[in-house]
Amino acid sequence: MITVALAGKPNAGKSTFYTAATMADVDVANYPFTTIDANRGVTHVRTECPCLDREERCGNENCRDGKRYVPVELLDVAGLVPGAHEGKGLGNRFLDELTNADVVLNVVDASGATNAEGEPVEVGAHDPLDDVDFVEEEMDLWLAGIVDRNWEGVERKSRSPDFDLEASIAELLTGFGATERDVTAVLRGLEYPDDPKAWSDGDREALARATRRRTKPIVVVANKVDAAPEGALDRIREGTDKPVVPATADGELGLRRAAEAGVVDYDPGDGDFEVRGDISEEQRRGLDAIRDAMAEHGGTGVQAALNAAVYDLLDRITVYPVQDASKWTDGTGDVLPDAFLLPSGATPPDLAYAVHTDIGEGYLHAVDARSARRIGEGHELSEGDVVKIVSTAGP
Repeated sequence: MITVALAGKPNAGKSTFYTAATMADVDVANYPFTTIDANRGVTHVRTECPCLDREERCGNENCRDGKRYVPVELLDVAGLVPGAHEGKGLGNRFLDELTNADVVLNVVDASGATNAEGEPVEVGAHDPLDDVDFVEEEMDLWLAGIVDRNWEGVERKSRSPDFDLEASIAELLTGFGATERDVTAVLRGLEYPDDPKAWSDGDREALARATRRRTKPIVVVANKVDAAPEGALDRIREGTDKPVVPATADGELGLRRAAEAGVVDYDPGDGDFEVRGDISEEQRRGLDAIRDAMAEHGGTGVQAALNAAVYDLLDRITVYPVQDASKWTDGTGDVLPDAFLLPSGATPPDLAYAVHTDIGEGYLHAVDARSARRIGEGHELSEGDVVKIVSTAGP
């Protein structure tokens, strides 16, 4: 399962975002380091379900009238403070947890109402653009420290006649989630000495920064946008090359709780909601404020941020394996039972291995369930494809 991590300084709204996205019970409070132990939960990215192309909806528990929610893991850990890579605050614990992430959501207080340590200040008193930069810098310097501390091992291996620099660096960075393919791509864009003993601190830092960019890409979540001063969001967007998603995690959490209580009709990622029950004047004012923010930004931003991380930055597509190509069902008759997030460019054998290693190893051919035609082994799958895999290890 893809893992999305929430990063940011304390009190930026990470725990509120996590609670809204997972509806799990966690501590949410207006003081730094509310989160000490990492929270892990399941949230979802949203896409269109293929059942929209059929006469009836599929009835899957993750499909709401054609809105398909695909599970991903969400990780919320302790907030970062300046100097985290040196162990300040809870930095080491936070950064170690990040090794498990595929992509990072840097949650920033767009209102500027918390300082660098996460302590409350006047709205607009702190520049949120500083928080965009420092989280990335702390991650880069932390990884640079890991490379430095373990470089001696690479130097020792270089004495061997069959020494392979790329393989040695890949082994060093395995714990960070970097593959040999990642290392090859990173080194292709760097200038460095052939002999690892000749590498400078700058060479190793450049390696760390490039590796982090490739293996832990970042989406900036401009949270508390409903309380941000005029121009704050534009300043964040203009000041970074990262994708920026405006959000109100408080608004999303309020809507999800209201939906659970039957007060509103709302699905995560919708651009609006409908009030269903009787509400007090105070509740109405609160919902109107959320609606105003959603109208300005196209929603609360929580679902948009998750989608941007997985579908845009990680470039994933959703593919649905089935056993019956005509009915789009599995062996028990469930319609479109599973959804897999595969890298763009994935082929039918890739889907087979994603379903199960045995299915992949016994792969024979695949059928496009929409057209009922056999597709080739090298055929590139697309978003929303429904595919029957035929394998010697099949059901």
